[in-house]
Amino acid sequence: MMMRRRRRPLLRTAALAGGGAALYHAGKSHEANADHEATQDAAIEQNAQQPAQAMPAAPAPTGGGGLSDDAMARLKELGQLHEQGVLTDEEFTSQKNAILGG
Repeated sequence: MMMRRRRRPLLRTAALAGGGAALYHAGKSHEANADHEATQDAAIEQNAQQPAQAMPAAPAPTGGGGLSDDAMARLKELGQLHEQGVLTDEEFTSQKNAILGG
């Protein structure tokens, strides 16, 4: 006697349907990622087309902290006189403050 093989069409259908659902959801995820990337690309392109807003320029630094060349020369001369002992500490400080305006 020959045994007939029993087919299980319901299990096969369920297995195929489950795989199809996974593929369907994977496709949806891919589509959502593609939409998100397209939105980002558009934003990048829009920013690239806008002219760059210039930062306010910082004031140009002056030579010696706002001191003129003459004032710098006088301070150097005072420093040399102080080192040589010609000027006392008090004289040096008062002359320096007069040149610096303080």
